[in-house]
Amino acid sequence: RSVNIVAFGNERDGFSEDNQQPSLIWSYLGRSALISQIDSSLSASHVGNPVFTEYQACVFGNVRLVVHDCPVWDIFDSDWYTSCRLIGGADIIVIKYSVNDKTSFQELKDSYVPMVKKALNHCSAPVIISAIGARKNGVPCTCPLCTSDRRSCVTTSEGVQLAKDLGATYLELHTLNDFYIQKYFGGVLEYFMIQSLNQKSSEKMKKRKKMQKCHRVQPPQLEQPEKMPILKGEASHYNADLHNLLCCCQCADVAFYPEDLSRAVEAHKIILCSVSHLFMLLFGVRSPSDAHDASVVQLAQSLFTVEPGDPFPSSPRGVPPCVPPVRVVVKDSVFCSCLPDILHFIYSGAFQWERLEEDIKKKLKDPDKTEHVLEKVKCILKTPGKLNTVKDCKSHQIKRLYNTSLRLFFNTPVLADVIFKIQGATVPAHRAVLVARCEVMAAMFNGNYLEANSILVPVYGVSKDTFLSFLEYLYTDSCCPASILQAMSLLICAEMYQVMRLQHICELYIITQLQSMPSRELASTSLSIVSLLKKAKFHNSDCLSTWLLHFIATNYLIFSQKPEFQELSVEERNFVEMHRWPSNLYLKQLADYRNYIHSQKCHCTVM
Repeated sequence: RSVNIVAFGNERDGFSEDNQQPSLIWSYLGRSALISQIDSSLSASHVGNPVFTEYQACVFGNVRLVVHDCPVWDIFDSDWYTSCRLIGGADIIVIKYSVNDKTSFQELKDSYVPMVKKALNHCSAPVIISAIGARKNGVPCTCPLCTSDRRSCVTTSEGVQLAKDLGATYLELHTLNDFYIQKYFGGVLEYFMIQSLNQKSSEKMKKRKKMQKCHRVQPPQLEQPEKMPILKGEASHYNADLHNLLCCCQCADVAFYPEDLSRAVEAHKIILCSVSHLFMLLFGVRSPSDAHDASVVQLAQSLFTVEPGDPFPSSPRGVPPCVPPVRVVVKDSVFCSCLPDILHFIYSGAFQWERLEEDIKKKLKDPDKTEHVLEKVKCILKTPGKLNTVKDCKSHQIKRLYNTSLRLFFNTPVLADVIFKIQGATVPAHRAVLVARCEVMAAMFNGNYLEANSILVPVYGVSKDTFLSFLEYLYTDSCCPASILQAMSLLICAEMYQVMRLQHICELYIITQLQSMPSRELASTSLSIVSLLKKAKFHNSDCLSTWLLHFIATNYLIFSQKPEFQELSVEERNFVEMHRWPSNLYLKQLADYRNYIHSQKCHCTVM
């Protein structure tokens, strides 16, 4: 017997300096008298960023307790399938938050509660919402990193309303001491554990009684269908693609120079403008009258001088002749000397703050100059009107503040240097983004092809909507197909441009949608699975084509009655017949059993 618990959320204040405080789940496991043989192991999606911690222990003597503690809500963004799997297998769900972190609570309420609700549609597990901490009422925080007033705590009514929305049990734990952990939280948790065990025992007993009803010859046992091939997702390399763009300097359209013009550092306006309002002002994307913060305009004027025209001493590589590069003179010599490190920081996603600090300290070897440069970087990246200079920053906070996106420039003519012509319509785009994210387009725009020096590029073989979805993925690293057919069209486009991760995402979407179809809907749908199979094979989607063959074999009784079944090749038909479910052997045994029951003239309660 076992009980599975899944916990989401971080009970620590995001601005608290006490990072050694034990978590709610670990505190309960360590203090409860019912828990024994505790074991923990760390599971991570990549080194340095743990997604969840798994604990295993024994409860009530011999009941196995498995706990997955997910402190970071990002799992719902980065790995939706894993988060759904965790919730689907949970017997109890715990949602935690700090009453002193209003920003995180608001993000939970606005962004992640709808996702949790969607996942709970297929799960009947009870939910416990734990509001942790004593509310602080003091002088408002002057830390420039705060995006909201720290006096604004999460109220009890807000927590109760959240619990009502999720149909959950609401608890307030003012501190993680023995009373709140063992008596209060532990009492509720152990009640639900007992309920879960009782329900499982009841279901097991019903199944056993059902099996004992037929005392005569037992019907043949129907084996489970063969397991489907598991399709693994591919990790994102979005930030790495943009960082490689800086290293190779393809399609660079801006060159930074010191005042003595001794050297040049090349970059891309589209990347710089996507992370900073200052660069938007500098390159004319926004006018000074649009700025909400005069300090941003003053910093841009004091730090940079833009001189459009022929670059010197040489032109940045990869820029079409019709798009002249922009020459920017950096007035601050100390800042200019650190510019390569600052650009590496920006192109890597603008969240490795500690590394940037170390690189600048090592280069300048002067605390005052280091602080001077870092303050300018923070001012460049800050949101106008919301932040002042920042001290003692942490990477996760910087990432939250500077989480701007290339989505702002998707399908807009702003800074666009290439226009795709497709189905009589035009779609503006940016060569730098395309070259960074797609190797086929990198070869097309930088090789000996007509497109390398053309602004207008025709596109054939895909629809406008599909191509827009493809470009959206290149810009944002995400895609949301509206249907299986749209996902297949996007898969074909991804295969045409050799964007393998997008192809895998489309494969996963198609598989997930087909798996969720009830048998009745599968039998009545006009969607041709055989047609999907043939397209997957033609476009080298081996994983999807193999899975679809297994899917047809597993649902043999449904697909064998459809006209499209005759379109399978001889090889495909042989595979389906070999792996069909239920098997021919089972059907023969079932027919023999029915004949026996009929000959004995007795009624079988199972049949």
